[in-house]
Amino acid sequence: MFVMPIARSYALNGQPRELSRAFDRLLDDTVDRVFGHVVPSAATRLPAVDVRETEQAYTVHVDLPGVAKEDVKVTIDGKRVSVEAAAREEIRAEAERVLVRERSAVAYARSFALPVELDEGASQAKLDNGVLTLVLAKKVKPASQLTIG
Repeated sequence: MFVMPIARSYALNGQPRELSRAFDRLLDDTVDRVFGHVVPSAATRLPAVDVRETEQAYTVHVDLPGVAKEDVKVTIDGKRVSVEAAAREEIRAEAERVLVRERSAVAYARSFALPVELDEGASQAKLDNGVLTLVLAKKVKPASQLTIG
């Protein structure tokens, strides 16, 4: 078995260098060609996620390139948030012959837990330019009353 360690080097602006990106694409393409019969046509990928917090809510940004808003499903269950999405495969005319195909249908799935319960009714979602923005409102705990005895 051959194991090759991959260390990503970053340019000054924090972005991976072009060589690293090219290597990633080459590796992905090779795996797809070798195991193409095993991997379904819409392979599930883990989208990149950023999470920020304020006192009232969490703001989550999820990268979902090529996905229409009607193909996104967000589920909130207590502290757990799940995002599922699928980019549809382009329909081509019968007369067309594909010469190069580097893009394919893809499905995205991501699930994570946050530290506090979420208020599903007060939360919002917006998909703009391939980025899903979730504003997940924190559940407000009712003030507990103490009985003095």
